[in-house]
Amino acid sequence: MPEAPDLEVIREYLTARTVGVEISAASVIKPSVLRSLAGDFASDIAGRTVVGIDRRGKFLMFRLSGDRLLVANPMLTGAFQYCAPKERVFKRTCLTLSLSDGNEVRYLDDRQMGRLYYATPDQLGDIPGLEEQGPDVLDDFSFDEFRDRLRRFHGEIKGVLTRGRVISGIGNAYVDEILFESQVYPFRKRKALSTEELRGIYDSSRRVVEEAVPVLRSRMGDKIHVKVRDFLKVHNKGGSPCPRCGNTISQITANKRITSYCRRCQPGMLIGAT
Repeated sequence: MPEAPDLEVIREYLTARTVGVEISAASVIKPSVLRSLAGDFASDIAGRTVVGIDRRGKFLMFRLSGDRLLVANPMLTGAFQYCAPKERVFKRTCLTLSLSDGNEVRYLDDRQMGRLYYATPDQLGDIPGLEEQGPDVLDDFSFDEFRDRLRRFHGEIKGVLTRGRVISGIGNAYVDEILFESQVYPFRKRKALSTEELRGIYDSSRRVVEEAVPVLRSRMGDKIHVKVRDFLKVHNKGGSPCPRCGNTISQITANKRITSYCRRCQPGMLIGAT
């Protein structure tokens, strides 16, 4: 799943290369990923210029001339590729934007779980999940606001954070990193957390994301469609030594999602944990 650090780097990369460039044509290879709220997509987007690219949580928003937006929610398996038309078209390519400078922006999604929405600004409220997000992890919001938003949720802290209603932009991988940095057990109930622990999560959230961005910028290079996660400290590192204490990192897979943590640094109990 692309999360805030990945999408920040992708946004920077595509902004530098596509803003001011006209979209000459669009090809929808797998229509299941597209929801056009603003007329026929292929004919309407042709001739429009990319004005800017924004990020809201886990959504990437292409602002186009003539009051149009292409809003991407990549979900678990979506990705963007920027390349020349001669580059091999992957089987997971779902949509292609041909640019007037001879390059292409492609949306890839092997499981077609993500969605692209073509809309006008006044239709943003019709895009599922966009307006329901909490403040972005890189926004300036206070600890008191963070704590107040948490109060309406009562489940396990990892699940609460990945839902995106308290902080947006972080998902399964980076929540593992944030909870490791703040030394909080991922399955603790929100109500059981002290003010000090909540402060640790709040402080770690922005720091973890900000530290990841330059690493990804360097490692991804031109291959913005490639997910880079091997530099993370605990996520998907089950069986490896904890970088803080040397204890073996524990890893649990539930509902097809991995949770990785250090039992020594993040003490807690869960029946069946390995």
